[in-house]
Parts: sequence; structure tokens; C-alpha cells
Amino acid sequence: MTDGTELDPDSGRDLAPGRDLDRASAALRALSPSCGPVRLIAVDGHAGSGKSTFAARLAARLDAPVLHLDDLASHEELFAWTGRIREQVLLPLSRGEVARYHPYDWNLRAFGVPRELPPAPVVLVEGVGAGRRALRPFLAALLWMERDPEESWTRGRHRDGPAQSEFWDGWTVAETRHFSEDPSRPFADTLVRECPGGYELLAGSPVTAGPNQFITERDSARTRK
Repeated sequence: MTDGTELDPDSGRDLAPGRDLDRASAALRALSPSCGPVRLIAVDGHAGSGKSTFAARLAARLDAPVLHLDDLASHEELFAWTGRIREQVLLPLSRGEVARYHPYDWNLRAFGVPRELPPAPVVLVEGVGAGRRALRPFLAALLWMERDPEESWTRGRHRDGPAQSEFWDGWTVAETRHFSEDPSRPFADTLVRECPGGYELLAGSPVTAGPNQFITERDSARTRK
């Protein structure tokens, strides 16, 4: 007879953080729609912080499509894509219509043929700046990847290799400027911390987190043990 705790058979590590994704998925489905019929969930954080991987795992549990902000940005407009996302994505979804956006090809340096994004019950938007002030009115919840910028950028540089070194030099300056002018973390409902075996989901700031915060202070204390 067991107490229900799941352990990694090799390390004996408690895998409770992995179950947090299941609890989070259920809580996100229960939120009120925020963009027409859609519960729009943002996953924000520094470049290289693990947003894409986390969003993919969360999307699999939610059976939800993911919009990657890399598809809306460009070399000339690293953060000046708010008009594009509003017209191509947010307004159609708010009307319950299929959104059609033109993904950017970072090799060809051009926007491609339209890609469809359905008004699913839950849609994830993932990328640096997903929680910016222009998007927050359309969000049901904002999740922030809790990893500091230097560590995140080091991971990103390692992932992309020396060929992208010059791009990263410019990116880190642009990202620093963006978050200094339009921070996301103070408005996060939930902080996501990667850990062995899964993720910790911690409560956002009690001052700024709104009614859509779905990880309680009690939950936060429990995950830190």
C-alpha cells in the first residue's frame, strides 16, 4: 500500500512537480473565455528560458494550438509586432473566427503564406513579450518562466550555435530594453520553474496577480518542500 506519491524508479525523486501540469491544465480549462470564445494563455519569459518546451507539454495536455511569437516578429521588428497580432490573430479570435497569420521565415527574411489558428477553447501564445500590456486585456492567464536572463541567454546561445552569435548580441540588447519598458513578470498569474522530473508552478505576485491565478499560496508552499 502506498500514499499515492509517484517516485522516479531510478532516482527515487518525487515526481509531484510533473503532476502540476495536469492540475494546471484543469484549472486553465475552467477559466472564463478572454478573447471571444477563447481562453488565451500566454507563456512568457526570457529567450532561452524553456518557453517552447513548456508550452508544447502544456498544449499536449490541453489539446490546444500554440501561436509562437517568433512567427510574428521579424529581423526588423523584434518587438514591433503588436499591430500584426491584433489584426491577424486577436480580432478574428475575439469574433469566434479562424485567425490567419503570415509566419515569418527567419532564413528567407520574408513572411510566408497564411497559417490558420482556430478559435479553440484554449489557445497558447508563446514567446518573449507574450504578456506585454497590449496583449494582457485578451489573456485569461499569464505564465512566466522563472529563469534569470543571463542563464536563459546562455542556454539559447548554446542551442543556436556560433552562427547565431551576432543575432544574439543584438537580441539581448533589444530584450533588455523591451522588458525595462514593458515588463511581463510583475503581472504573471503563475511562475513556472523547471525542475528535475517536471515543473514547479508557483503563485505570482499577490499584489499584481488577478482572479485568474490558479496556483494558491498554499500550493506554492507545498511545492517548495
